Amino acid sequence: MAKAHDSWKVLPHRPIEVVADNLWRVEGKLETMPLKRVMTIARRSDGQLVVHNAIALDDESMAKIDAWGPVAWLVVPNGYHRLDARVFKDRYPQARVLCPAGATKKVAEVVAVDGNYADFPVDRDVAFETLDGVGEQEGVMIVRSPDGVTLVFNDAVFNMPDVKGLTGWILRNITQSTGGPRISRIVKLFVVKDRRRFREHLLRLADTPALRRMIVSHDRMVRDDAAAALRAAAATI
Repeated sequence: MAKAHDSWKVLPHRPIEVVADNLWRVEGKLETMPLKRVMTIARRSDGQLVVHNAIALDDESMAKIDAWGPVAWLVVPNGYHRLDARVFKDRYPQARVLCPAGATKKVAEVVAVDGNYADFPVDRDVAFETLDGVGEQEGVMIVRSPDGVTLVFNDAVFNMPDVKGLTGWILRNITQSTGGPRISRIVKLFVVKDRRRFREHLLRLADTPALRRMIVSHDRMVRDDAAAALRAAAATI
């Protein structure tokens, strides 16, 4: 696990992608791992912004975020996705920091935690659920937009393509992280406590009315038929 940044450090990232009227997404790189990381920003019905899995961006991109609305919520989606949590809190001291209840101890090592997903105020457009069967270590952000619903996962679901070389072989055969929507071996070993309950929760989410997209914190977004992708991932548990 990389040491959390204590100053604003911009790693290579792509431009902000407008996914829906109230939903933005940014892909970035990591220094020490061949993984893409994804920040998702949702806007509540009251105009407040929710930053899920914060990534430090360049000045132009941060200006766009600030123009879109006030950053009121910083969501650290598990105890390992803390890299830019502290610097975001420094930049937005008024924002409340939330994480899954089971991740509080690890997240609090780098930034003060104000609550868990149960403490997120009810909103028409943005909601959180803690996933069953994972010891409260992971959850899902549910974003309702005019064109449908988006489910935003963290490490609970991966959607990485296969890559070449030794690294690709390790990711495909050892960590079992690549090859489309799936549950990685790392998550199965260290996060999932009850596979049946976890699988059933994913399948319930796949039945979400008007479900359209699925965003994960590593790599590709599922842009259409997220229900089928989520069912495929559940089948890999």
